[in-house]
Amino acid sequence: MKKLLLILVLLTGLTFVPQGIAEEGGIPLDAKLEYNQGVDYYKLGLYDKAIKSFREAIKVYPDYIDAYYNLATILDYTNQHSEALSVFKQILLRNPNDYESVYKAAQICAKLGDYNNVKSYVNIIPPVSEYYKPAQALVEKLTIKTDSPAPAANPQSNVAKTVGIYENIVSPTGITSDFTGNIYVATFTDNTILKITPDGKRIVYVKNPKISGPISLASDSVGNIYVANYNANNVLKITPEGNVSVLLDGVSKPYGLHVNNNLLFISSQGSNSVLRHKIVR
Repeated sequence: MKKLLLILVLLTGLTFVPQGIAEEGGIPLDAKLEYNQGVDYYKLGLYDKAIKSFREAIKVYPDYIDAYYNLATILDYTNQHSEALSVFKQILLRNPNDYESVYKAAQICAKLGDYNNVKSYVNIIPPVSEYYKPAQALVEKLTIKTDSPAPAANPQSNVAKTVGIYENIVSPTGITSDFTGNIYVATFTDNTILKITPDGKRIVYVKNPKISGPISLASDSVGNIYVANYNANNVLKITPEGNVSVLLDGVSKPYGLHVNNNLLFISSQGSNSVLRHKIVR
C-alpha cells in the first residue's frame, strides 16, 4: 500500500517506510535500506542518486511496487517521461488493478502526445475507482472522446486539405495549430490571439493586457501556446484553459519560436541570439 509523504511540497506521490519497520510481502532488508536511502536523496533534491537507489531496491527485490512507483514518479518529475512510462508498465504487469498507476501512465502518454494510449489506459479504469473522474477529465482536456477515434498525431491532419484563405484578419503575424486541427493566429496591432476551427469558425481565443505585439506562436503536445511578445520583451504561455502567464521575461525583441519535445527555442532580435528553455508542463 503506497503512503504519501506529508513533508513533500510537491504532490509527487513518493512513499516512505521508516527503517526498521517491516512491510508485508517479506521485502529483504537490503531492498528496504536502498528504498529509504532513495527517499532521503529525494528530500535533498539529489534526484539522480534517488533514482539509482530505487533501481537498486528493485534489483534486490523485483516485486517492490513502492520502489517502482517512486522511481517512475521521479523520472516523470524530471521530464524523463518515456522511462517513467516503462516503469509504470512494470507495476501494471504485477498488479493490473493498480488504477493510480494506470492513471499516471495515461498522464504521461498525454505529455508524450501518444493520444491512442491515453484512451487505452483511461478505458481500463472502472467507474468505481477514485481515478475514474480524473481520468475522464484528462480525456476531456485533450478533447479526446472515449467513444470516437483518437485524433491523429499530425497537427495538420484534421485541417481541410484545400486551397483557401482566411480574410479580414488585422495584421496577422504568428500562427500555430493543435492536434485537433484548430489554427491559432496572432494579430500584432490588435494584441489578440484568434482561434479558427477546422470548419472555418473564427473565435477570439485570448485578449489579455499581457499581450503586446505578439509576433510568433508555437504549441506543445498538451495544448499550451507560447507567444513571442515582441513589444513587451517577454515570452508568454497560454494554457488550454486560456490562462496567460509570463514564461520568460527580459528577452530582447523575441521573434521566432519553435518547440521540440520539452525544449522551447526563441530567437531574440535584440540580442542577436537564440535562447533555449526547458518546458515544464
